[in-house]
Amino acid sequence: WQLPFAKRIRCRSCTVRNGPRDPALMVSKKYSVEPSVDSKCAKARGSDLRVHFKNTCETVRALKGMNVKKAFAYMRDVLAHKRCVPFKRFARGCGNTAQAKEWGVARGRWPTKSIEYVQGLLQNAVANAEFKGLDVKTLYISHIQANRAQKQRRRTYRAHGRINPYMSNPTHLEVILTSKVAPVKPPTEE
Repeated sequence: WQLPFAKRIRCRSCTVRNGPRDPALMVSKKYSVEPSVDSKCAKARGSDLRVHFKNTCETVRALKGMNVKKAFAYMRDVLAHKRCVPFKRFARGCGNTAQAKEWGVARGRWPTKSIEYVQGLLQNAVANAEFKGLDVKTLYISHIQANRAQKQRRRTYRAHGRINPYMSNPTHLEVILTSKVAPVKPPTEE
């Protein structure tokens, strides 16, 4: 007999009920890029986020290389429809807007949900940087990436008793913030 809320978890060595697994047996997720100096960067990642992959991919591409403060200001402007996210790759059926001229393209959109998810991830990375003791003013987005996650299934009901798939396209997101170091001038020889 088992309690209804008790979930049995199997690991290699034993069966544990609602408890943490042995950390030595668990596999941690890897980032696609490893920073050269780990002490000067902060990382954050999200898996299987329920937000459209294509919109998030274009949003992430616009943010790469930006200063963190500028990135947050840009995302606020997108949510207020003052600036747009340029759509370059996944742009079929996307309308033109004059706001996309800033990026040298004609097509752009304002993907609200993608912006909110990326904002949350960046806030997490900034909190990790503060915990590490990094200066938030010098942080920039050195690596940010959106990958397709496994599709999630639903069904839609059609005429004559047929059923078709109704899939969602979730996203894996990862970000690495790096602290920019001011260049050191060489000593003058006298």
